[in-house]
Amino acid sequence: MNILICIKQVPDMESKFKINNEGSWYDRADLAWRMNEYDEYAVEQAVRLKEQVGDADLTVLCIGPDQVKETMKKALAMGCDRGVHVADNDAYQREPIEIASMIADFAKTKNFDIIFTGMQSQDRGSAQVGVMVAELLGIPAITTIVGFAFENGAVQVKRELEGGGKALVNTTTPVLLTCQLGLNTPRYPTLPNIMKAKKKELLTIAPDLSGLGARQETTAFYFPERKGGGIVLEGELPELAEKLIHLLKEKTGVLA
Repeated sequence: MNILICIKQVPDMESKFKINNEGSWYDRADLAWRMNEYDEYAVEQAVRLKEQVGDADLTVLCIGPDQVKETMKKALAMGCDRGVHVADNDAYQREPIEIASMIADFAKTKNFDIIFTGMQSQDRGSAQVGVMVAELLGIPAITTIVGFAFENGAVQVKRELEGGGKALVNTTTPVLLTCQLGLNTPRYPTLPNIMKAKKKELLTIAPDLSGLGARQETTAFYFPERKGGGIVLEGELPELAEKLIHLLKEKTGVLA
């Protein structure tokens, strides 16, 4: 079984963000970086599938500057067999169709049985790349999976729907699956596996920029306007009720 896992390096969401000089994205300097959380579920599911079937080959792909290799090493330590780094210093500016086109160009001749991706990235959050890759490759895509089973060449997944509903979907390979939170519990790489990862192949290739170009443009990037803070009332219940009535009269006119 031939499996591809697409991951992205994103800033740690606890980082202190600043807007870049162009006003089009966040400033990448002085940020801590990690694997996109949704992609961790994709890596874990691929590794579990390999453990189940035995004969499987796992390739992890990541697009970006050289620094993304550190994130790729985590995927290798989790159990992927090799890494493919698409070296593109401008990846952060690329729109979903451009990223999808690069991935599809790499995958089109590799005959992958299953492609795992995260549902979306934590920075852009477009949730478009996975389904676009499937469309470009001409294979089915099933999104937001929270359950996965494989038996006798058939894939059965559970999808998360709006309103808390679930859908059970059966399909055959090849197929692309986008992974949602709750699909599994990603493993922590052990020290022996971290050491083994250093010896695994990590190939760097140039991006193919001849594919589909951007269809949209980010014209502005800004923080939401700061809203007024809340008021915490303290004291005994009769006193609190009196304070609340006073505030409602003074600030809202509700009890005027």
